[in-house]
Amino acid sequence: MEIWHNPRCSKSRAAKQRLDEAGIAYTERRYLEDVPTAEELDRVLELLGKQPWEIARRKETAYPEGLEHDRARWIAHLVANPSLIERPIVIDGDTARIER
Repeated sequence: MEIWHNPRCSKSRAAKQRLDEAGIAYTERRYLEDVPTAEELDRVLELLGKQPWEIARRKETAYPEGLEHDRARWIAHLVANPSLIERPIVIDGDTARIER
C-alpha cells in the first residue's frame, strides 16, 4: 500500500493517522517532492476511474482555467504542478481511492 501524502494537508495527515492507528503497513510518498511520472499518474487515474481534471484542486493558483479536456495535456500539467493533485491518494495493488 502506498499513500501519496502532503504533510501540510490536514486531510492527508488524518488519512495517514487512520492507517497508523489501524496498524496498516504502507509506503509514504511525499508526492510534492517525489513527483509521479506521467505514466504513474495515468495508472493511478485508471485505478481511480477518473480523468485528470477530476482530481485537480481548483483553488490552486496553477489551476489551468480554459485547458481543454485533453487527458495527456492535463496529466503533463499535473506532473509539472503536483500541488494540483487532490490528496491524499491511497493505492493498494489494483485499487486506488482519494481519502477525503
